[in-house]
Amino acid sequence: MSELVTGDAVVLGLRPARLPSRALAAAIDLAVVFCVFMLVSVVVAIASVTLDEAAVAAITVALFLLVLIGGPIAVETLSHGRSLGKLACGLRVVRDDGGPIRFRHALVRGAMGAVEILMTFGVVASIASLVSARGRRLGDVFAGTLVIRERVAAKRSVGVPPPPPWLVGRFSQLDLSAVPDELWLAVRQYLTRMHQLDPGVGGSIAGRLADELVTRTGIAPPQGVPAAAFLAAVVHERQARDARRVFAGARNSSSAPPAPPAPSVLPGATGFAAPATPPAPAGPVADGSGAAGGPRPGHGTGQEGAGASSAGFAPPG
Repeated sequence: MSELVTGDAVVLGLRPARLPSRALAAAIDLAVVFCVFMLVSVVVAIASVTLDEAAVAAITVALFLLVLIGGPIAVETLSHGRSLGKLACGLRVVRDDGGPIRFRHALVRGAMGAVEILMTFGVVASIASLVSARGRRLGDVFAGTLVIRERVAAKRSVGVPPPPPWLVGRFSQLDLSAVPDELWLAVRQYLTRMHQLDPGVGGSIAGRLADELVTRTGIAPPQGVPAAAFLAAVVHERQARDARRVFAGARNSSSAPPAPPAPSVLPGATGFAAPATPPAPAGPVADGSGAAGGPRPGHGTGQEGAGASSAGFAPPG
């Protein structure tokens, strides 16, 4: 990756294109340009049959300049650095500061390309691209441009690094309910990219995120624990809680008893009736305490059972 600094002191991370991709893009562009040149030459040759040799030679030179040199310049100017070959290979021509090129940049690149690509069959351009640290040919050096890669292969997702072993389980009693999702996302993004940051900048970001976590949870990290290790331990604790919650839900759903069959509906009833029970004896029934009389509390008639069933509570299995 090439670091370019803009006028606003902003560092741009650009991926310069190397010789293989640039050679393939140049080959596609040259093939298209030569096909157009041959087609236009045949049309002009048919139209200039009656002209003398000097006029034909002048027309040929004009076609060479207009098609082989002026064509790429016009295409790069109008497309802001994306010719057909560069579009196919995912490349683009930009200025040294990362901005889009203009006509003067395309003109210098096209004029130098006629020398280092067309007249030397690409030998000079290949050598210059191999020698340059950013893969630039002479046209790019004189024009102040750079060919970059726009399409970069997607990297596999990087997981959050684990905390130190002596911190695992230290925050099991920490209340994480007040931590918002935005703060969790910021902590995860920092932990996955902290090795790509400057040590000073990364330390300040870790300290700020750790202070926000302390403010939300109300518990400060142990003395001497780095901010990054504290963040990793807290994130690990949250992931462990989420995993236990998911596994417990799956285990409970798999071990739950089957639902009882739906009760039958009695004719003329307006709701669910209680399941059929054996008839009660005619005389009074004594309870466990020896008292006889009406029904005990909690043991009502069938209508009460129907009301309980219609409320949505299933009888115990």
